[in-house]
Amino acid sequence: MRGIILSMKKSLAWGAAALGVVFVIIAIVYLMTPAKSLPSFMPGFEAGSLTIHYKHAIGSLILGFALFAFAWFKGAPEKAA
Repeated sequence: MRGIILSMKKSLAWGAAALGVVFVIIAIVYLMTPAKSLPSFMPGFEAGSLTIHYKHAIGSLILGFALFAFAWFKGAPEKAA
């Protein structure tokens, strides 16, 4: 039973790390792309607009780093009793 729980914690940590990478990439896209060139499924798309969505980028970056921190603490080995 203990082995199953440990493997679930590890897979949760890997999933959080993968999502963290995705959100950091999204933040980079928001910083580098004007609103008119964003994919239409992303929040902030505006046809003909040249603005950069800094708040969206900062939010995505914070969420990505929070997911990295979560993965770090979930993936750490447990202390012996």
